[in-house]
Amino acid sequence: MSSTIILPSTNLLGNGCLTQAIDIIEQQGFKKTLIVTDAVLNKIGVVAQITDLLAARDISFAVYDGTQPNPTIDNVEQGLSHLVDNDCDLIISVGGGSPHDCAKGIALVATNGGKIQDYEGINQATQAPFPLISINTTAGTASEMTMFSVITDEARQIKMAIVDQKVTPLISVNDPQLMLAMPKSLTAATGMDALTHAIEAYVSTAANPITNTVALKAIEMIHTNLPLCIENGDNLAAREQMAYAQFMAGMAFNNALLGYVHAMAHQLGATYHLPHGVCNAVLLPHVQRFNYTACPEKFRDIAVAMGRDVSGMAVEEAALCAIDAMADLATTVGIPANLTEIGVKASDISALAESALTDVCCMTNPKQASKEEIMAIFETAM
Repeated sequence: MSSTIILPSTNLLGNGCLTQAIDIIEQQGFKKTLIVTDAVLNKIGVVAQITDLLAARDISFAVYDGTQPNPTIDNVEQGLSHLVDNDCDLIISVGGGSPHDCAKGIALVATNGGKIQDYEGINQATQAPFPLISINTTAGTASEMTMFSVITDEARQIKMAIVDQKVTPLISVNDPQLMLAMPKSLTAATGMDALTHAIEAYVSTAANPITNTVALKAIEMIHTNLPLCIENGDNLAAREQMAYAQFMAGMAFNNALLGYVHAMAHQLGATYHLPHGVCNAVLLPHVQRFNYTACPEKFRDIAVAMGRDVSGMAVEEAALCAIDAMADLATTVGIPANLTEIGVKASDISALAESALTDVCCMTNPKQASKEEIMAIFETAM
């Protein structure tokens, strides 16, 4: 089977790389940019760090900071209006997955026309998107460098997965200086999101030697550095390692795709408006307990990457150590213990399972499930 590796053409990583990104914007001759972000990042001054650099180079800007934690169709439409009204020639997304996903939706509709709903599914766009540079402030979603955009359709109560090579940003920026502002809860949720990306990509049926290599290294780095970031949010070295790790996890899932954890978490986000990373973290060990018999050797590898000594163990026993390690890390970084704690209702499980099985992420899960089996996983996670 052939493999395709999709990435932004330029990826800037490491302490101080934000300035390099602004240099490129100036060199490319962009005159006015729409910054797509959220109200919190605007209020606490993260956006100002970027607009100050733009202003110093006489690059004009407008700001759309209405992105919700689970960006909606309305967010995309509002952002598009800002883009047109301000006659911008570039979009810069600033934040985590939500602003990046919203900006990707704006960029796609800006050049392809119609509504964002028209592009649900895989490779529905025909035109290249509006120029987009994504500046990351979290170490988790990797949306700054992927071909995925997830937009909530509130009318249908679903999260639309838009998977299209054309939404891949031109440039991704991961400067850990911008990540120092993240509170513990967001650090934990986004870090566990990155771990989920790496694990689901590693056990995916579409994995290849490149995705396997970066996924396994990302698992190791997240296991080591996420607790350090929780312990001390100003630990710049650990933040930088997490920036690299989440990028590698993104590189893995952007090309090997995902599985049932994401398929199920998407339904929780759409129904209850819960943080995506928290949903992933709670579901992760339960889904992988269902999956591990499909590829126990890979789960043994994950156990080793997460610091477990599995020498002398049978492969299935070693595989189960990986699942324990996932649950232990979630506890260490303060993730809620179960779905009941975050407000999921048992009466919704049948509908959640039915919706989950329509999610594009199901295709590459290592083991296929019936609706009843998905319901059972949800019930175990309650």
